[in-house]
Parts: sequence; C-alpha cells; structure tokens
Amino acid sequence: MKTALQISAQLENLNEFYTIGEDFRWYIKLKCCNCGEETPEFVYCSLGDTYPAPHGKSSCSLILKCKLCKRENSLDIIKDSLCSYTSEDSGKFKTILVFDCRGVTPIDFSPRVGWEAVGLESDTSFADIDLSSSTFFSSGMV
Repeated sequence: MKTALQISAQLENLNEFYTIGEDFRWYIKLKCCNCGEETPEFVYCSLGDTYPAPHGKSSCSLILKCKLCKRENSLDIIKDSLCSYTSEDSGKFKTILVFDCRGVTPIDFSPRVGWEAVGLESDTSFADIDLSSSTFFSSGMV
C-alpha cells in the first residue's frame, strides 16, 4: 500500500523549503495492519537506509517487528516521489514524499531537523532548519 506524506505550511519570505541528502531522517509513527498496535515513539527511516525486504521486494528503508503480534513489517521510501514545498503551495496541502508500506500504516509525522530553505527575493539559502516546535507547519497521511 502506498501512503503519501502531505504537508501544509505558511511560507513568508521563502521561495521553497525541502530536504537534502539521502541521510535525511523521516520521523514517523506506525500502526501494524495486522493487530492495530502503534509504535509508542517515533521511528525514522531515510533514503540511504537499505535492508533486505522480508516480503519479496529487493530492499526497503525500514523493517519493524510488531511488539504485539511479532509480525515483521516493512516500509520503503519511493525516491522519485520526493519534492520540495514552494511559495506557490503556501497554505495548501502538498504531497512531498510517498512510502510503500507492507504491513504498516504511517499515522503521524514529526518534521524535526535538517530542512533547507531558499529566500523569496534574495535567493539566500538557509541550512539545517529545525521544525521540531514549529506552529506554521501541519502534516497528514493520505
């Protein structure tokens, strides 16, 4: 099952913001499709993480064994789905990433650190932005 991560933000004086590098950590909470157990803490995955997939695919970004039913589930980041959020998207929900999920469903997202941005008029780059406590940002899974 493919699940899209959508975000909405109010961009002021920014042309775009985005993630950079294969080591960017996507912090998510997951729900087991077999028994409904949810991860109590956020877990992370990144494009650079590759593990042999338990369900026949060649590799995946995250393998997680459910603590309740012991089922081994996996999640893969679809690399070609990654995109930036621009000033034209401001105030609207936009898909910025898609996960290919096997046995789990993402239920929450925490943006945290490592974001990059570009100024609207100055083209100034801002690196390693921390969105952990941001109030201008909201997300959802579709």
